[in-house]
Amino acid sequence: MSDDFVLIRTVAPFILASGPSITPVDSRELIEIAKGRIHKTVRIGDGIGGPVGLRAGKFLFDTANANFLNDLLPALIHVRSNDTALRHVRSLLALNEAEAREPGPGSEFIIVRLIELVLVDILRSQAADPDQKHGRLLAGLTDPVTAKALSSLHGNVAHAWTLAELARTCGVSRSTLAARFRQTIDMGPMEYLLRWRMALAKDELRTGRLTIGQIAEVIGFQSSSAFSTAFSRTEGCPPKDFRSRVRSEESINLH
Repeated sequence: MSDDFVLIRTVAPFILASGPSITPVDSRELIEIAKGRIHKTVRIGDGIGGPVGLRAGKFLFDTANANFLNDLLPALIHVRSNDTALRHVRSLLALNEAEAREPGPGSEFIIVRLIELVLVDILRSQAADPDQKHGRLLAGLTDPVTAKALSSLHGNVAHAWTLAELARTCGVSRSTLAARFRQTIDMGPMEYLLRWRMALAKDELRTGRLTIGQIAEVIGFQSSSAFSTAFSRTEGCPPKDFRSRVRSEESINLH
């Protein structure tokens, strides 16, 4: 697996080792060892045999929508060293490492954006690979009908979509759209739209930029009460309670 790239969805424990007989070490212990070092390098093992190098990082998603994203992304993406997509990733990682070694004004912003580009590039390359086992969202993007539906829903989330109108937009019957969407995304188009609207709502509630009434309008509800009812049904609490809880959690984390 020389110079391969692996993206693992860490919703379950896993072991990454150079051989099946190796006794694993908890990665959190290694991170603690590396703290304070300039190059963050840790060596483990007795040095017998060929060395195995590993560079690791992680993507942190907003906890409010982590479950939704975990449901849509694949559990594992493995890009082999001879895959053309990895050339782009290597270039981005090289830029990231150079910025980290010699930081300048705006380095933190640049590093974050480069890592985001790595994630997007990996997901995009996997969506275009017909032999890859996709997660739900990537599978949807590989299907022309479902991809058109996703593009339409994301492009105008506030629109009063119906299954019939969405099917006409995609150029198929309602039954065909519903079947293809469920086959790839594992839920119906209208259920997906509701979950996407709730994901956007939680993000806005967390940031506090809009009032509950404004959020309702932006994501396609005709009234605040209709939005509150839908939010309470799907998330288990009213929007105002969710906003208060998130702000309280953020305040605790800051202290």
